Amino acid sequence: QVQLVESGGGLVQAGDSLRLSCAASGLTFSSYAGGWFRQAPGKEREFVAAISWTGGATYYADSVKGRFTISRDNAKNTVYLQLNDLKPEDTAVYYCVAADILVVVTTKPFYWGQGTQVTVSS
Repeated sequence: QVQLVESGGGLVQAGDSLRLSCAASGLTFSSYAGGWFRQAPGKEREFVAAISWTGGATYYADSVKGRFTISRDNAKNTVYLQLNDLKPEDTAVYYCVAADILVVVTTKPFYWGQGTQVTVSS
């Protein structure tokens, strides 16, 4: 019933920017903390960013802090991830996630999207 659908991925060069979007259905996104994970080939999934119900609190992995920005528009039932100054190490499938509170998003999200591929060339 609940669906999180990511969009905005693609192939870019190092230093470029992308904005990923996550559109939710089957739930009112404003009632959930949201966030993003990513998984590179041959590696485990890793937490990227999380945002509270109202957007008043955010949390980032050290690897993306200062380059990525998470935001949300609850009127549109959408969470965003702005990826700036992309590096080849950022290449991964990016997954939108949701949970009841921010701390759960960082570890064991309730819901997952299907993922969108981000590829960064040198």
